[in-house]
Amino acid sequence: MPCYFYILFSKEADKYYLGHTCDCLEERVRKHLSNHKGFTGKNKDWRLVYQEEFESKSDAFARERQVKSWKSKKKITELISEKP
Repeated sequence: MPCYFYILFSKEADKYYLGHTCDCLEERVRKHLSNHKGFTGKNKDWRLVYQEEFESKSDAFARERQVKSWKSKKKITELISEKP
């Protein structure tokens, strides 16, 4: 089963959300859009803007930590714009 590192974007909040999952990616995005108390629960316009597939959860999580360590919206935007 593939795992994913993914990036969501909310235009309303002008923020990115970075995550990883081994579930169906579409289902995970749907959960972010549902009513909940987490970070993504505040806005309802999150959309998937980037994804990378990995063979293991640990690899997907490592990539998430790597990108989060950049602490740079500009670098994340550049990563998204480089995707084919």
